[in-house]
Amino acid sequence: MITSMENAFSLKGKTALITGGNRGIGRGIATAMAQCGADIAIMARDEEAGKKVLEELAAYGGNHRFYQGTVTDPAQAKSVVEAVFEDYRKIDILVNNSGIFRWFNVLEMDPNDLRDWYDVIDVNLNGVFIMAMLVSQKMKLTGGGSIINISSNAAHIVNIPQNTCSYSSAKAAVDHLTRCLAVEFGPHKIRVNSICPGFVEADNPPDDPEMKAIVDMWISRCPTGRFTYPLELGALAVFLASDASENMTGSINTMDSGYELSR
Repeated sequence: MITSMENAFSLKGKTALITGGNRGIGRGIATAMAQCGADIAIMARDEEAGKKVLEELAAYGGNHRFYQGTVTDPAQAKSVVEAVFEDYRKIDILVNNSGIFRWFNVLEMDPNDLRDWYDVIDVNLNGVFIMAMLVSQKMKLTGGGSIINISSNAAHIVNIPQNTCSYSSAKAAVDHLTRCLAVEFGPHKIRVNSICPGFVEADNPPDDPEMKAIVDMWISRCPTGRFTYPLELGALAVFLASDASENMTGSINTMDSGYELSR
């Protein structure tokens, strides 16, 4: 319980394991948490991109490391979690950020090739469960922690014009998994919350005229008039990882420029 706001949002002395922390939202969260004092462990498949982020994080001090692995392979995931736990002796924060996105038309699918369905469910839902299972077992040994699942506003609405039934279904399941795990893990002082981003500002805006028109349409439906920046999502993640939110669990937190409201 906080008794002062002086260090309420500090993550000094905490270790954060961030899946997919080498780009986009994960990179923004890694940056925000490192700036607030956390040691960052990045888990991803692309080692080169991961090491570039480590170079950026070095400017903020701390002990930051990269671990190669995929969240959908229980053996690889367990190996990474064990390595992080051995290196840092604890995992205070888990950010389940790894995710993929596929557009496809169900009416045109080949029933003998359902990869666009299964791959998205595997990464975006099964991967979240696998990592939460493995890390929560470590958190239980060390007195608790904070798990932050990156969901999406697509869990609550049907986005257009793209057809995203696999992505939206997986994210809706992640939100309810968040609630279920919050209840199950609560007695062990492990909090579980989710963040639901909307459209996020990209490093490289689209050049394709058709895609640019779609992006302009999305922006026009954002009451704030712009997309969200990764560091802003990082700020929300810092709050959910910090002592300031110690009595907050099972919450679904949307940061999407107000897009969901205007749909």
